[in-house]
Amino acid sequence: MASVEELRDALNAVEDPELGMGIVDLGLVYDVTLEASKVHVIYTLTSMGCPVGPYIAEQIETVARGVEGVEDVSIELTWTPPWSPEKMSEDAKFVMGF
Repeated sequence: MASVEELRDALNAVEDPELGMGIVDLGLVYDVTLEASKVHVIYTLTSMGCPVGPYIAEQIETVARGVEGVEDVSIELTWTPPWSPEKMSEDAKFVMGF
């Protein structure tokens, strides 16, 4: 059976190709919920015009489905609250020079 922590760790393997960092460290994953074998991921992008948005969505679903015990994945793109660099992990801020 998967855990939310395990899912978040797995999702960090999804990199924003423009920034070269995992989406969890970048603060793009707002919420991960798990009910039995069903996962729901709420995420955002750095901007509405992000050209890699479809790629990131596809990768979120692929990676989540790859976690043992996960049978169903739903993803939800949100713009509220808007992403900002303050949402990044301390490690990501250091790497990005914030």
